[in-house]
Amino acid sequence: MQLPTSNSTPAISSNTIADPLAKVTARIQHAAEVAGRNAETVRLIAVSKTQLAEAVAQAYACGQRDFGENYLQEALEKQAALTHLRDIVWHFIGPIQSNKTRAIAENFAWIHSIDREKVAQRLNDQRPADLAPLQVCLQVNIDDETTKSGTSLAELPALAKAVNQLPRLQLRGLMALPAAANNADRQRLAFAKLRQALQSLQAQGYVLDTLSMGMSGDMAAAIAEGATMVRVGTDIFGVRSQK
Repeated sequence: MQLPTSNSTPAISSNTIADPLAKVTARIQHAAEVAGRNAETVRLIAVSKTQLAEAVAQAYACGQRDFGENYLQEALEKQAALTHLRDIVWHFIGPIQSNKTRAIAENFAWIHSIDREKVAQRLNDQRPADLAPLQVCLQVNIDDETTKSGTSLAELPALAKAVNQLPRLQLRGLMALPAAANNADRQRLAFAKLRQALQSLQAQGYVLDTLSMGMSGDMAAAIAEGATMVRVGTDIFGVRSQK
């Protein structure tokens, strides 16, 4: 299967992805150094939603291996076009509809956006036995925004308990999309709440190592508060309109 192409979309030159990807990597390294952390503990997820498969291939050629997708059908088309990239790692980071869990369970290595037990159970039951368990994060609605998905902090312990008992899922940590804030202190406050929620679960015996938080505008604050995965799209690929 090949991705649809548009005559109005210019070809991607060999350095279009390389330069911005290097700049994002340098920003991660700088933020880690300021926070007194090893930059190798922060994993970059290149958010490739609405981008062409060619753009993903360009980033892969520059050494990027982790890619985040929000839209299932678009992601499946890209995956089919890029089957030759054997060690690419696909992360599903968008809201999960119940009728799409089978395809997600079959075609992704990581899921960052589990927010209810029903979806987790379906993903577990539909994960092929010949694949490794799905690596999963629970999405927390850290600011209780009505327009965003995610479990509440109050409901998080029950969801963690349920997901941790599913054999085809490996619970790795938490993910959040905090409310936009231009002030670094406010950004850190939201990320600190997610970090504290992770630490609370660890204190209860959960073996967790992942905080998926931080994007282009708040990446430094997220890293300062312990992010182990940051999700960056536009600063790597540029803006592309949704098809």
